[in-house]
Amino acid sequence: MEFKKFIDRKEYLERVEEALKREKPQFIVIYGRRRIGKSKLIMEIMDWNRKDIYFLSDQTNEANQRMLFAKTAAMGGIEDFDKVTYPDWETLLRALNRHTAENSTVCLDEFPYLVKSCPSLPSVIQKLLNEKCLKFNLIICGSSQQLMQGYILDKKEPLYGLADEIIRLTPIPVQYIGQALSCDSKQAIEEYAVWGGIPRYWELRADYKDNETAIKKLLLDNKGFLADEPIRLLRDDMRDTVQASTLLSIIGNGANRLSEIAGRAGKDATQITEPLGKLRELGYIRREVPFGEDEKKSKKGLYRINDSLLEFNYRFVSPYKSILELGRTETVLSIIKAQFPGYVGECWEHLCRQFVSGNLIDGIAYNMATRWWGKIFTEESKEGEMIELDVVAESIDMKHILIGECKWTTVEDAKRLVNSLEAKIKYLPFIKKGQSIHVMLFLKNEPRNKNTARIIYPTDIIQA
Repeated sequence: MEFKKFIDRKEYLERVEEALKREKPQFIVIYGRRRIGKSKLIMEIMDWNRKDIYFLSDQTNEANQRMLFAKTAAMGGIEDFDKVTYPDWETLLRALNRHTAENSTVCLDEFPYLVKSCPSLPSVIQKLLNEKCLKFNLIICGSSQQLMQGYILDKKEPLYGLADEIIRLTPIPVQYIGQALSCDSKQAIEEYAVWGGIPRYWELRADYKDNETAIKKLLLDNKGFLADEPIRLLRDDMRDTVQASTLLSIIGNGANRLSEIAGRAGKDATQITEPLGKLRELGYIRREVPFGEDEKKSKKGLYRINDSLLEFNYRFVSPYKSILELGRTETVLSIIKAQFPGYVGECWEHLCRQFVSGNLIDGIAYNMATRWWGKIFTEESKEGEMIELDVVAESIDMKHILIGECKWTTVEDAKRLVNSLEAKIKYLPFIKKGQSIHVMLFLKNEPRNKNTARIIYPTDIIQA
């Protein structure tokens, strides 16, 4: 499968390039989770003719890091720069400043490794930035979101308030995966349900003839490249990886309420609030509340894994580790095949809500879309009937409300689905007087009686 090496990221690229065109040297911070494409973004803007320097740090000691950096600078065109032994980072960076070209760019990738070996490095950079003596642009980059945020957003840290640009890379939207993997819209949704918006995963997936083979070789094989990926991700940012992995496993296996998660973890709810908050901050989980409720006040919140690869791992890989150790890959594959349509259906629902959120549909601009669950009271059910709605969104002018049903199934009847929704709508407690109600279906395939409903298909979402 052909893989496009650099897609999307246009806005990020433009931000960095515009910054580098400014008259004075820039201090730019780029961070984001492992494998999200930070280094590739930087490579796109580096100009080797201008003798830019890109240094990927490792976890060796401070003296060795300086020696490796000096060698990198020498190879980048600063002749004999590695012939000198530099006693500290300040001496090295001042020497580099004397030899480097005006407006060239120096990038320190995996900056947290450098700080681990030399805790005073942020103070050294602060001193040089405050002196306004640097001739070169400085980019620092890192995969530990927690540490990178701390260096630049914590008021107590030396680098606080000094960055000219702060860029946090987020996963690439689903609209680009079809382009990257050269597949149709339906397959794109199924691929996204496994690999999410992480470009390195797409690149690895492209090495295999189909999704099943990629899952088998990369995730189910104990020696697969991504077999230990969840733990590697958590190690970047969590002190207690065992607790974090436990919480993700519990959520991935169907416990979504705070009380349920705490019960299965054998802890009080107050003991897991902080680690859950940390996982949310990192983008690994999300908390959903019913439409119309205040997220901070609602007690009905449900926790969901927000990262496709983590969701897939904790649903299908982690629970069967013992079986996989015995080489029973085909057994686990059969479980995945049986449950995969339902799994993709959950991802499809989330993508449909993202598609509606902030979008202009049929001339109406909608606010954030969420789910709704709760009781409706009908003539037949005086005690109340529990129902769930997949997509609910109010228009920004509050004159309209969209109610949607999502199905990732082979055959559906649009008329039946619409009639079922309309039977519930008149009892919904959140509909405001005078609001225009728009019923919408989000379907994998064309249904029977398709002309009886407004339908959104995978192609509409992928091409959005």
